[in-house]
Amino acid sequence: MKTRRDVFQAIADPTRRAIIMLLTVGALTPNAIADHFNSSRQAVSKHLQILTECEIVNQEQQGREIHYHLNADKMKDIEKWLEQFKQLLAKRFEQLDTVLEQLKLNRP
Repeated sequence: MKTRRDVFQAIADPTRRAIIMLLTVGALTPNAIADHFNSSRQAVSKHLQILTECEIVNQEQQGREIHYHLNADKMKDIEKWLEQFKQLLAKRFEQLDTVLEQLKLNRP
C-alpha cells in the first residue's frame, strides 16, 4: 500500500482539520479524539495514521496509551507555503490592476 505523505491531501479532509484543531489544545489519546466525532474509533485511527504519515502529528507512547501531539514545525511549513502563495496572488492582482488602469486610459 502506498504511504501518503502529502500534507495538503491530509489537511484537505474536514475531519483531519478538526483533529488538528483539537490537538492545538494539547495531546490526546485516540479514544479522547474519537469522543469528539460521530464516527468509529477505527475511522479516527485511519485519520490519525494519515496525519502521522504526513508528520502533522507525532505519537508518544505513555504506558499502555498512545498520545498524539501536533507537530508545530510541520504546520509552520504549511504556513510558509501559503504565505508564498498569497504573495504570488497579490502580485498577480497588482498586475491585473495595472492592465485595467491601462485599459481605462486607452478608452476612446
